[in-house]
Amino acid sequence: MLHIGHVSKAFARGGAVLADVDLTVERGESVAIVGASGCGKSTLLRIIAGLEPPSRGTVTVAGEEIRTPHPAVGMIFQEPRLLPWLTVAENIAFGITSLPASERTARVQEALDLIGLVEHASKWPRELSGGQSQRVAIARALVARPSVILLDEPFSALDAVTRVDLQRHMRALGRRMHLTLVIVTHDLEEALILGDRVAIMQPNPGRIAKIVTVPGDGDTDLALRELASSFAHLNGARNAAILEGAHIQYAHTS
Repeated sequence: MLHIGHVSKAFARGGAVLADVDLTVERGESVAIVGASGCGKSTLLRIIAGLEPPSRGTVTVAGEEIRTPHPAVGMIFQEPRLLPWLTVAENIAFGITSLPASERTARVQEALDLIGLVEHASKWPRELSGGQSQRVAIARALVARPSVILLDEPFSALDAVTRVDLQRHMRALGRRMHLTLVIVTHDLEEALILGDRVAIMQPNPGRIAKIVTVPGDGDTDLALRELASSFAHLNGARNAAILEGAHIQYAHTS
């Protein structure tokens, strides 16, 4: 279980970025965080990852406070960030070099199988497509066997078909492996595909203004109406219009 306990963040020059963010995400649950640019979504993700200290409040995973990067928390960034001088398998193994060679090999093989790149293990990053590179980034996060994975708009640079494919694949992996997922995104369609709940943030300073549950039966109409209404109220009518467009795309991919 991930618990964000009344977290606030202020920078000396930039002022308050986050104010009293409080959220619990259960084991195996997926929560998408959406909001206007500058509302503190990425800062919150960095605090959860232990990359940025909160000014107030705490972040805990299974009761253990996260103050610095922790093996229980993995992160997938917008860019794959693969090391060009390492093969696919070596990139995946990069974060677990302290493990015995036999266990390291077994974990890499398992991760390659999970993301469907077994036949690409010996390739170099330059030989991969954008979607394949992002799959390697997913495998690199999985290989450490974290209980929580944070996703910072990891599919935004991909073409539409590849993006939806990886969104659904990540969602399936989360369910299969009982992972806790926290996704920061500007893409409201992505929030619907990946999230069990969608947390809407409001800026100045950033805080969670509303949480909407996404129905598990595929009927998203009620949730979408609630999201559209909340976005129109909290972030302007333009964002509500974007959400309606996302609903149309989502319906076509379901």
